[in-house]
Amino acid sequence: MLQLSGNLAQFEARVLILSGTVGQFPSVRLVFAWTQATQIPLLLGQANFFMEFDVCFYRSQKIFEVTPKKSS
Repeated sequence: MLQLSGNLAQFEARVLILSGTVGQFPSVRLVFAWTQATQIPLLLGQANFFMEFDVCFYRSQKIFEVTPKKSS
């Protein structure tokens, strides 16, 4: 279970942690969350994806590029 905040605090949420592979990159742990609230986007777990990958959006070309995060 996951406690949501703000205007979603009244809704129960569930979490699922999976090992996922994007393209040819090494597997990473990805976190997904969902709730039965109808006014929210489908993906609540996008923050974890953006912590594992760098994503560049090229809006004028209608494409995006995904690369593994850089090691610090």
